[in-house]
Amino acid sequence: MSAHIVRPYGDTTGDGMVQLSFTLPLPHDKRAEGAALQLARRMGLDPALLVHAKAMGPDFTFFVVYGSTTHLVDVDDVHVVEREYPLLSAKDANLSIKRQLRRKLVVVGACIGTDAHTVGIDAILNIKGFAGEKGLEYYREVRVVNLGAQVLVPDLVARARAEKADAVLVSQVVTQKDAHIHNTTQMSAAFREAYPAGQVPILVAGGPRFEEGSEAALGVDRIFGRGTTPGEVASYLVHEMTRRKAKTS
Repeated sequence: MSAHIVRPYGDTTGDGMVQLSFTLPLPHDKRAEGAALQLARRMGLDPALLVHAKAMGPDFTFFVVYGSTTHLVDVDDVHVVEREYPLLSAKDANLSIKRQLRRKLVVVGACIGTDAHTVGIDAILNIKGFAGEKGLEYYREVRVVNLGAQVLVPDLVARARAEKADAVLVSQVVTQKDAHIHNTTQMSAAFREAYPAGQVPILVAGGPRFEEGSEAALGVDRIFGRGTTPGEVASYLVHEMTRRKAKTS
């Protein structure tokens, strides 16, 4: 097999073994187990083995299946979004902000809609930070306004205008029925309606279920996924601030 063509690894190299979990809207019985195996086979697992089945109430069953996938991956066809800006230390970020703005960079952050999961936004904004990096509150030249959870979009826009925000960070963890997509799209549209063209703050959305490269569809400037550190966000804000300043000068 070519070094650029790969299969998953289970027991031996290239055996294609994978494990999947999913729920079907069927009560747990032999028919439901057969349906789970049929689904697994249609997904490219052959043979497919049922290793776990558990009733989730009277009408649903949770399954875990294990099997060898028939699909291959061509690594040369894998496209990823590369970071186009350097990672800065807190010292360098502060110096850049001070030199270019001659004031503090104002960042407003919130969890919007009904999302009450503040762990992500707090990891980026709070001084305690994440993954050994201190949050944006630690940066001397950044002023952070953390609005917390379940913030309505009109309230977020109003507060951003009142604070004269340079950047707005929103976190979305709840993804049922694509709530994160709807909320973020609504948020970006509201900012573009409330601000004159070219004066919209830097809009950043973060969460574990956003698709890389979906910024244009969502109307935001940047998407950050799971594992993002405060330093990455700070470096991006400096990069985008610099780009905008150069564009208007």
